[in-house]
Amino acid sequence: MLSLCWSGSQETQIFYIEMACCGMFGAGADGMISPPDEDSVFQLEAVEVSTRDKLVYKLLTDIDVLHDMTVSLGSNDLRAHQALYAANHMINTIISGNYSQASQIADTFFGKRNGDLAHTVAMIGNCHIDSAWLWPYSETKRKCARSWSSTVLLLEEYPEMKFACSQAQQFSWVKLHYPKLYDKISLLVKAKRFIPVGGTWVEMDGLIPSGESFMRQFLYGQLFFKREFGALCKEFWLPDTFGYSAQFPQICKNFGITRFLTQKMSWSLFNKFPHHNFIWEGLDGSTILAHFPPGDSYELRVRVKEAVRTINNLQDKGRVSTSAFLYGHGDGGGGPTRNMLERSRRLRDVDGCPRMEHMSPSAFFERLETEQHNLCRWVGELYLELHNGTYTSQARTKKQNRICEFSLRNTEIFLAVVAVKGKMKKEELLRHQDKLHDAWEKVLLNQFHDVIPGTSIGLVYHDADRLYKEALASTEEVQRACRPFLFEDPGKKKNGEMVVINTLPWPMRQVMIVEEEGTQGEVQQSAGEGQYYVAVEAPGIGWSKLSTPLTPPKVTVSLTNNCYILENQYMKVQVNRFGQVESLMVAGESQDVFRREGTHAGQGNQLVLFDDVPLYWDAWDTMDYHLETGRVLNVKESGCEVNEVEVVQSGPLVVRLKWALKISEVSSITQEIELSAVSPYLVFRCKVDWHESHKFLKVLFNTALLARTAAFDSQFGFVERATHCNTSWDSAKFEVCGHKWADLSELSLGMAVLNDCKYGWTARGSTLMLSLLRSPKAPDAKCDMGQHTFSYALMPHKGCGDKTRVQRCAYEFNSNLALLSTSVSHDSEVWFSLAGSGAMIEAVKLAEDKSGDVVVRLYETLGGTTSARLKVPRQPQRVCLCNGLEEPMSDLSLEVGQDDEVFVDLTLSPFKIANIRITYN
Repeated sequence: MLSLCWSGSQETQIFYIEMACCGMFGAGADGMISPPDEDSVFQLEAVEVSTRDKLVYKLLTDIDVLHDMTVSLGSNDLRAHQALYAANHMINTIISGNYSQASQIADTFFGKRNGDLAHTVAMIGNCHIDSAWLWPYSETKRKCARSWSSTVLLLEEYPEMKFACSQAQQFSWVKLHYPKLYDKISLLVKAKRFIPVGGTWVEMDGLIPSGESFMRQFLYGQLFFKREFGALCKEFWLPDTFGYSAQFPQICKNFGITRFLTQKMSWSLFNKFPHHNFIWEGLDGSTILAHFPPGDSYELRVRVKEAVRTINNLQDKGRVSTSAFLYGHGDGGGGPTRNMLERSRRLRDVDGCPRMEHMSPSAFFERLETEQHNLCRWVGELYLELHNGTYTSQARTKKQNRICEFSLRNTEIFLAVVAVKGKMKKEELLRHQDKLHDAWEKVLLNQFHDVIPGTSIGLVYHDADRLYKEALASTEEVQRACRPFLFEDPGKKKNGEMVVINTLPWPMRQVMIVEEEGTQGEVQQSAGEGQYYVAVEAPGIGWSKLSTPLTPPKVTVSLTNNCYILENQYMKVQVNRFGQVESLMVAGESQDVFRREGTHAGQGNQLVLFDDVPLYWDAWDTMDYHLETGRVLNVKESGCEVNEVEVVQSGPLVVRLKWALKISEVSSITQEIELSAVSPYLVFRCKVDWHESHKFLKVLFNTALLARTAAFDSQFGFVERATHCNTSWDSAKFEVCGHKWADLSELSLGMAVLNDCKYGWTARGSTLMLSLLRSPKAPDAKCDMGQHTFSYALMPHKGCGDKTRVQRCAYEFNSNLALLSTSVSHDSEVWFSLAGSGAMIEAVKLAEDKSGDVVVRLYETLGGTTSARLKVPRQPQRVCLCNGLEEPMSDLSLEVGQDDEVFVDLTLSPFKIANIRITYN
């Protein structure tokens, strides 16, 4: 609509038409999710401007709704027949030329009201705009402007309308690029008509980002809405992502959010979720009120059949009296239309249909909260039984995300320590803090639920790569700026002293490569020309000199019966000539992960290639039937060309084997198998040249363990899932999401698989598989084609009680020690540390209010109540618990120990997140 009152007598006006070389859903050559047709051309052929006859438009809408009732209510419904006769009467009256009488017939029909017990449908306008999908980020900015401009006009014309809008990033784009539109939106936000919801920076993927990334999504989103509009969101709004972490309830509570809305669970392929309204209990026991709109969509068009479906499909009949109804064009933008709003006026309270009332999300949830005592409870993750190929598609994006998450963590620790030491100028400190904030925003944007899952067009991943590179460049710049201030005064001349830096909160050992002239002490093994291996140790979180390297027991390799035996102080492993692990034992123990007396021997590190042809959603889905097509590649019978295992390095600090395999005529893999003298896990470093089509590469570990459940690393904890298929719910979890590790354990023996950038897993019976690479062809025809490098590791351990070691090793596998030449006057220093098993420091950062306060985020890791002692640098002025928004809550007591060390004692309940704010003078 251009104007409510424009006429031809006015002065000539110029209207600008914005076009994009795509449709509402991209420019797919052969369908919506097909890769874009790069040769497509769009041409504007005609533009028409017309006025609308209001009475004729009213009559058309009246008849449209009456016809809708006739068709949707069914032939046995009395009101359906009454609607049919009313429409017929109207048409006869219109034919006779009496438009006013026809209008009165409709008004009389729609004036017949519902009874008092009619279910209420809460109409909430929305415009779900994917921040990137079948179009790049740049087009989304324009989509926001176009869609929200239309919405503003409708809000001015229809006072009853309420519009919910998520994603702080999109608000920020509009503020930057369309300031006049943003000013209008701000006024409507104050009037509680244009309503920010969700509380997150973008509508992110619900499984792949780390726990700290989730915290930043809410922190940056909520602070933006508070800064811009003076209020926080109360609802977590994530209607279209591919599964939901079990830690969302606790994370939401950290940010003052007690309500959750999505509809995506209705897409599950095997089992219908049993509730539309329920209490969702998370991993730590926190609860929030959850609602799934029974219309199973956020793109409803305000049709009678949609309202009827909302009632008929409701799983909680009798428990609730109101259901949300999300209307408006979505995904590609658009939002509500005048036709939708006109239909809503006729269906507002008409007999035969549910009562349709415009509501804000807050008003809807307030009604639902009065009935929550009637609701059932769901405990744990919300697993979507579809789109589980998204844990693997676009492997480079997932790898860059993991790298950025750890790089940001390390850099923030350095900047916080520098701030505590007080040597850097405040303006410089704040500039670096802003730089890290910007880097986080880029990483968070790429966590949008069609980017990091791997389901966007190729053009999006060019943008994502650029953002990741910029984020990493920022962390490297800040780290360089921090280094002189971490040790002695920055003005002092460096003396070339090598120090080892550890950003994990426990002492860490590792074999590192150094230059000969930069290392004091005995050099034990060459690593190439002019380089040497040394075993080092550093305290956590802190540093130590490299002047005295460790001298651990040697790692050895020997050849027996055509197999290589690798052994160090932690483990003994046997690798055959095809790279398969045939035996794995904890050092000094007799039980074998892969062999058991009286049973068939299993193997680990079996590379398996599957056919991967989903029903439709190519980059999204992998179907259960793909598991029937597996072919082990690294066996003699496969017929693949194999360069058999050879010894590259033989100790005493590092043993390395190498082998290669031709997967097909177009793809190959080279793998190095490495065991160091100080490592409790065996590392597999892979280089893959990948050019397949609809194939899925996994690595399989077929153990002799009897484990009814498998544990998978997740945000701020882990989740356990069945390894059997007793129920359809168990069977549907044939491909699941996990982060840095997964584990199969008996009481006294277990096996963990660690990784540095993978997220897809399969656990069935005694086998565990890690998903490595897929090759879908839509919507990105070149998805994952080319070179890949990644690593995974195999760790034997002493069973169910050894999870602390597994978790710590997984962090170490993703966070190497760092070497630095600098000036120091003492042997070591601990900045932050944590005593007590079962707790982890996930973040050490400067407070967002730029006060100079430090925020330390910890969590309980094992699922039990634990006591932890946090060591902090210097004597703080105040230490207190704070919420996710970093607002102080209760004070904590300090204890000063020997050498003036300062400690904070904490008790953490199972999987609890604790935010500690530290104020220094």
